[in-house]
Amino acid sequence: MDVSIVLLSLLIGAVVTYFSGDKLASKVALLFSLGSLVLSLNILYLFTNGSNVGILHGWITLPKVSVALYADGLSLAMVLLTTILTPLIIFSSFGTTVTNAKNFYALVLFMAFAMTGTFLAADGLLYYVFWELALIPIYFIALIWGNGDAEKRKKAVLKFFIYTLAGSLFMLVAFAYLYTKAGSFLLQDLYNLNLSTQEQFWIFFAFFLAYAIKIPIIPFHTWQAKVYQKAPTVGTMLLSGIMLKMGLYSIIRWQLPIAPQAAKQYMPLLIGLSIAGVIYGSILALRQKDLKKLLAYSSLAHVGLIAAGCYTLTLDGLSGAVHQMIAHGFVIVGLFFAAEIIYRRYNTRTISDLGGIRAQAPKFTSLFMILVLASVALPGTYNFVGEFTVLYSLSQVNIWLAVFGGLTIILGAYYMLKMFQNVMLGATNATVFGDVTIYETLTMVVIIALLLFFGLYPKPINDLIHPSLNDIFFTINRLK
Repeated sequence: MDVSIVLLSLLIGAVVTYFSGDKLASKVALLFSLGSLVLSLNILYLFTNGSNVGILHGWITLPKVSVALYADGLSLAMVLLTTILTPLIIFSSFGTTVTNAKNFYALVLFMAFAMTGTFLAADGLLYYVFWELALIPIYFIALIWGNGDAEKRKKAVLKFFIYTLAGSLFMLVAFAYLYTKAGSFLLQDLYNLNLSTQEQFWIFFAFFLAYAIKIPIIPFHTWQAKVYQKAPTVGTMLLSGIMLKMGLYSIIRWQLPIAPQAAKQYMPLLIGLSIAGVIYGSILALRQKDLKKLLAYSSLAHVGLIAAGCYTLTLDGLSGAVHQMIAHGFVIVGLFFAAEIIYRRYNTRTISDLGGIRAQAPKFTSLFMILVLASVALPGTYNFVGEFTVLYSLSQVNIWLAVFGGLTIILGAYYMLKMFQNVMLGATNATVFGDVTIYETLTMVVIIALLLFFGLYPKPINDLIHPSLNDIFFTINRLK
């Protein structure tokens, strides 16, 4: 068995879901997503027992393109993040009526297939194909099933699509140039190239445009908040929980090892932009009146810190970034789901219209509070592990970078706790708020359990990702 079985299960699941009809679509999609999770856990078991679960087969002769799927600890960690979150995201939608459900859930599984392929691809052109394929389903999910004014939604989604596609074209040009130098798109062949400093500069920033838009890093973030707000909650979860991790993962897997000299030369600028995103996102979050937009800017702040960790070019920075990628994926999905639960009952996301929920829904209040505390990196939660390690890596570069980067914790605690106070506390709301159902409770409890377990015991993920990160760190620091 190899990793292609996970991709096939998601792709076949998308097709079967489409033909299953609207009544069965959600259940079929959930079944196949759970099947892909079981398969990915089996792949992890084989990998940890020394089996080679990657594949390499010829595909196109000219240019030389291979079906190369590379499975190491880093890629498998991201695959597991995808295959765990996908069934949770599908399950979380069961409380919402979805029109044309067969199309909707088929697109969700197809997007999971493309994102998983992006994390596994070890051939540049194959990687680019998966990268672009992931954009198509989220475009239609946000456009057709999104919320708010239709014209404003169309403008926001179209801007996102064009902006992301345009950035990706620079990456495609970079791959074309690298092919002329290596005669191959294979990842290891690109690692082995002896590029000049000027060549590395152009390659590095071609990749940077694609990744900075996807993550996003300021000033390439202008699409993010509106799309997060206008997309249906399932779409927002896919974007924030998994899709933006494609850019962060790709920095570590592709950008830094291929053009390390450029990364070292422009490290202060790159870290500066990333930390500026932390401060900028936090300040904008403080000013938001819409709950979903507040969470969108909170996400912008957190991913800025993750990007800063990547660009420290230290082993601690890479490790902390990966931990925080995974932790952020779980917590942001949980927070957006909490916002969806509130919207289901009150039909509004305007913070000033909320308040007094605690008196009516103590169970939901407790679960939401834990997610809020995890978001602000309370010790004992998995987010603390990632943020502390990233801040330590920043202090290795410059102590002031750690100080400014640490503002994400201080500002995050302020705007998240203020939001919780305004949304959940105060006098009992006149509108009845039913406490969470068993399905909603199960979704939130699974997310919280993962955040607490890995917050107290991160060793399994450490053991999984560190051999891969050591190899990448060695590649970044080799002499060229």
